[in-house]
Amino acid sequence: MKIPFNKPYYSGREIFNLVRAAVSGHISGNGIFTKKCHRFFEREFGFKKSLLTSSCTDALEMTAILSEIKPGDEVIMPSFTFMSTANAFLLRGAVIRFADTLPDVPNIDPAGIEALINQSTKAIVVVHYSGIACDMDAIMNIARKHNLMVIEDAAHAIGSYYKGKVLGSIGQFGTFSFHETKNIISGEGGMLSINDETYSARAEIIWEKGTNRAAFYRGEVDKYGWVDLGSSFLPSEMVSAFLFAQLSAFKRIQKKRINAWKSYYKLLKPLEDSGKIRLPVIPYYAHVNGNMFYILAKNEDERNSLLDFLKSQDIHAVFHYLPLHQSPYFINKHDGRELPNTVNFSECILRLPFYTAINQSKIKRVCKAVNRFYSRPV
Repeated sequence: MKIPFNKPYYSGREIFNLVRAAVSGHISGNGIFTKKCHRFFEREFGFKKSLLTSSCTDALEMTAILSEIKPGDEVIMPSFTFMSTANAFLLRGAVIRFADTLPDVPNIDPAGIEALINQSTKAIVVVHYSGIACDMDAIMNIARKHNLMVIEDAAHAIGSYYKGKVLGSIGQFGTFSFHETKNIISGEGGMLSINDETYSARAEIIWEKGTNRAAFYRGEVDKYGWVDLGSSFLPSEMVSAFLFAQLSAFKRIQKKRINAWKSYYKLLKPLEDSGKIRLPVIPYYAHVNGNMFYILAKNEDERNSLLDFLKSQDIHAVFHYLPLHQSPYFINKHDGRELPNTVNFSECILRLPFYTAINQSKIKRVCKAVNRFYSRPV
């Protein structure tokens, strides 16, 4: 039987919530389930304000507006990320400066940030790859020194921490994804966390198409109108209803995924000890949230051969990001700097099947297949 790369997990209450939303008479955005989700994130994680969005991409686009990015402003971010991280700021006219990753963790290297800062720099965007925290003390110190905004792309990082602090709560803004490959899902979906309350009121207006509609429904204004830039960033109530069912099972889901991560690590550690592969490095300040499990082959050819071998065993593994600075769209816009660590991760990384309901027998089967590949005669 084929082992898929991903398989959506259902808590058992999704259909019940969808029916409740359908019969409530309110299935457009910002209804009862949207508010329940907001309260969950603000209570459980301490975000000053949370706003569900239709995707993490939408949440990132909101941060670009809130950061008042204008044409010519520069934004520093890693090249090893999904294109939405860059697109959100390019749409506002920003110039993107890509930084390299650390050599052993596919997160932005703080040591490479400061050299990219100039008078046009407006923001630093960090990506907590696979839910593993970036070095936020170093990054926040740089940002304070140069008066820069910090946006945390925490698409992978729900329920993960930096020195005990929730990821997505440290910069001015955090963005999250509830895509079906993530820990907590709603098919598509995302969230913006606002950690500086001076941005809360404007964020809500931008979220509601540039209107003060939310304030109107709370009775704070006697009519609502168009008062700022914005778009239809909020999701439908059906998406929020599905998401709240997932949040109700949050601790159970996280426990399953973290246990699966630990099982992969334990079973594959002998291969790392023998020098055949590299496993994820977890810095002392970071936390495993069970977002994914990856291994690193020695080079691109070996990685691709392993992918083909696993496919022949009915195991669906995948590689991950192509470096954005080398992409067809951006290659002529890049300033020419080499980013060797980024390229190395892109060429060597292989993501193994990982989902909430994956069981020990499937994990063992995947690990046995990886071991068979590396035990073949050269």
